[in-house]
Amino acid sequence: MIDHYIHLDFDRQRGLQEQLRETLVSAILSGGFPADEPLPSCRKLSQQLAVSRNTVALVYESLLDNGYLVSRPRSGYYLHPDYRSGEPATAMLRMTPAHKSDPSSDAPGERAPDWGARLKMQPSLKHGVLRPSNWTRYPYPFVYGQPIRELFPLERWREVSRGVLRGDRDQLWMNDRFDRDDEMLVEQLRTRVLPKRGIWARSDEILVTLGSQNALYLLATLLMGKGVRVAMENPGFRDALSLFELRGAEVQLQPVDEQGLVVDPRLHGCDYLYVTPGHQVPTGVSMSPARRTELLRQIRQHDQVVIEDDYDAEFNLDHHAQPALKASDASGRVIYMSSLSKAFSPGLRIGYLVADAELIDELRALRRLMYRHPPLNNQRMLAEFLAQGHYDAHLRRFREEHRRRRDALRLALDDALGCCRSMGSPGASAFWLRAPDGIDTQRLAWAAAQQGVLFEAGAQFFFDQSPPGNFMRLGFHAIDVERIGEGIGVLGRVMAQG
Repeated sequence: MIDHYIHLDFDRQRGLQEQLRETLVSAILSGGFPADEPLPSCRKLSQQLAVSRNTVALVYESLLDNGYLVSRPRSGYYLHPDYRSGEPATAMLRMTPAHKSDPSSDAPGERAPDWGARLKMQPSLKHGVLRPSNWTRYPYPFVYGQPIRELFPLERWREVSRGVLRGDRDQLWMNDRFDRDDEMLVEQLRTRVLPKRGIWARSDEILVTLGSQNALYLLATLLMGKGVRVAMENPGFRDALSLFELRGAEVQLQPVDEQGLVVDPRLHGCDYLYVTPGHQVPTGVSMSPARRTELLRQIRQHDQVVIEDDYDAEFNLDHHAQPALKASDASGRVIYMSSLSKAFSPGLRIGYLVADAELIDELRALRRLMYRHPPLNNQRMLAEFLAQGHYDAHLRRFREEHRRRRDALRLALDDALGCCRSMGSPGASAFWLRAPDGIDTQRLAWAAAQQGVLFEAGAQFFFDQSPPGNFMRLGFHAIDVERIGEGIGVLGRVMAQG
């Protein structure tokens, strides 16, 4: 069954059936639904939209009578054959929510270059989140951004790989496509992945990337430079700050509160706003509906563009998860980026961008100058993995285990670290904690590491001259659930010892 996020901001001046029918017809005519899968059931769609099942049933029956749908007993409603080859006709359907020798010892003319004098920038000075390279050897690794390794569907991935590599299959992935992506993957993203976040896009509005980090680098290279001002959250994603600064952009640091990015006049002079509204990095705060509305109004009034990083879109466990900002973007002012890494395999490095076709064309040309395109064998294997339903099955197992580990960590924190205040959304993929004043979490992290416990001190996520020293982030994917309570107990004892 199609698992699309369909969100409607109902107009009280119009009937519910009229608005729902209009929305579904637009999606059908635009090719938003896969041809051979049933549409969402009346029960599921009614729950998602908070309307009665009768309302949904009547709309489905009217679409059946008018030839848009066909009904299959005990299976559900499907697209009529006449509407199975559609392609979205609008930009975005609005449906929401060396080692160096000593120069003095070299013979004349054989000295190594003075690279320090030649470098135009020094990326090595821009550090990311710090963690030991041998973190897997620690018994209690509360590190963030790593997979639940035992859940990776290795046999299914091998099965798909064997199918793609069969001798009787067209080996199109062996060709140099210059700047084009695998059409099957783009279609899977368009019809199966993006609609879950309320996004409807044409094929020419999607670009496959080597993960979200690569997407951000492409955007910064194309759009940032001297004279450009970009706002970002503080605390926030340090690699984004590094990229913007390396491009020469002026960065406006904007605070975050319990509703997400603070929208105020300090943003008025910015050209771009980089935000993580689903779950803010690193706090895990989900941007409130009111703040989202305020932000979208702000960018329209001041001719701005939002770069939306929806990094954990695939396993948002919030009870009432908000759709992507892009879902409410009717003017093309939101650039959307995400990946399939967090819940599947960070090492696969497959992400995607959604933006106006004009911008995607330029990003595609820039990508061609860098590496042409992401490896086509990986693109095709992932496309087949999606099409055969393996990815959705994996997500169900992942979300269940994600929830189990999250709940275990919450209980352990309440028991052993009750003095720390948890912030952010309960559906986030890490816990952001504020320790009592006077506790230096950087010193605590060093002491805890001596006892086998790894976590991330929060100061590295702040960009102030004197960042607060009593925050920390704990992930829970890289640690076995049976070790969570024990590890937090150790951390609690280390904290109590001062």
